[in-house]
Amino acid sequence: MSGQSSGGASLFEPRNLASFLLVSLIWGGTWLVIRDQIATVPAQWSISYRFMVATAGMFILVAIRREPLAMPRAGWKWVALLGLLQFVLNFTFVYNAEAYITSGLVAVMFALLMVPNAIFGHFLLGQPIRPAFVLGTLIAAGGIAMLFVHEYRASPASLAEVLVGVAFTVGGILAASGANIVQAMEGAKKLPFLTLLAWAMLAGTLMNTLVAFVQSGLPTYDPRPAYTLGVLYLGLLGSVCTFPLYYRLVREVGAGTAAYSSVLVPVVAMTLSTMFEGFVWSLLPAAGAVLALSGLLVAMRGRPSPPRRATPEP
Repeated sequence: MSGQSSGGASLFEPRNLASFLLVSLIWGGTWLVIRDQIATVPAQWSISYRFMVATAGMFILVAIRREPLAMPRAGWKWVALLGLLQFVLNFTFVYNAEAYITSGLVAVMFALLMVPNAIFGHFLLGQPIRPAFVLGTLIAAGGIAMLFVHEYRASPASLAEVLVGVAFTVGGILAASGANIVQAMEGAKKLPFLTLLAWAMLAGTLMNTLVAFVQSGLPTYDPRPAYTLGVLYLGLLGSVCTFPLYYRLVREVGAGTAAYSSVLVPVVAMTLSTMFEGFVWSLLPAAGAVLALSGLLVAMRGRPSPPRRATPEP
């Protein structure tokens, strides 16, 4: 199994695989934290606090890595697009979704991120969609459906609440996928990587704060230590640590392949729930997890067809 992807590099190269697993592990723990974040504080303010911390951390990382701080004039449109799609719309949809349905349902649905990533990556970035990827995605989708059924049965939400939550989640998936593609476009790839992320997070923070004022008025804050620790976890580990790793994967192994981290996330989330919340694995979620992971392995098989050489002019 080569794990060669449409982006040109192999997911199974040690550096890429380590990034893939670390992102999946950290993001697997964010869903439970997000649920607690919106329990007492309006969602938009919780998002703002998260990215205030993340923005500070990202600029510190830029300084440590000695990347240039200045953004060229042509770069600001990429800053605005990435900030709006990833750090405003994506998280606004996700946090609001968890007000209607369980974090498990949202996490399971987000496993479908690989589908729009692959489609957008094919049409906008020219990344080929391999037969093995299609087959693996279909297998994984069956496992995701089983996990979704399990979470739906366990959810206390009504059908109307589930439909609203699903609509918000789909919005979040499309916004996240759009952000994945934006930062992999040639114009964005010419910019210093961490600098682009830092300014995009700052732009997202400003937009989130403005929306929070309009929607919810003056800021409110939960004084519980658990809330502050959650903000720090989401801002530093869930954002500063993971987004540079994930977006590098998008550029190197392809948007569709990188998004397979979202297949591992609900499995990680359920494993953490087993450890900390007493979740019991029945046949349905266990079979769904195995099927989803099997699809991931199938999708990683094979190599993309080599690009055709241009026919020389006579």
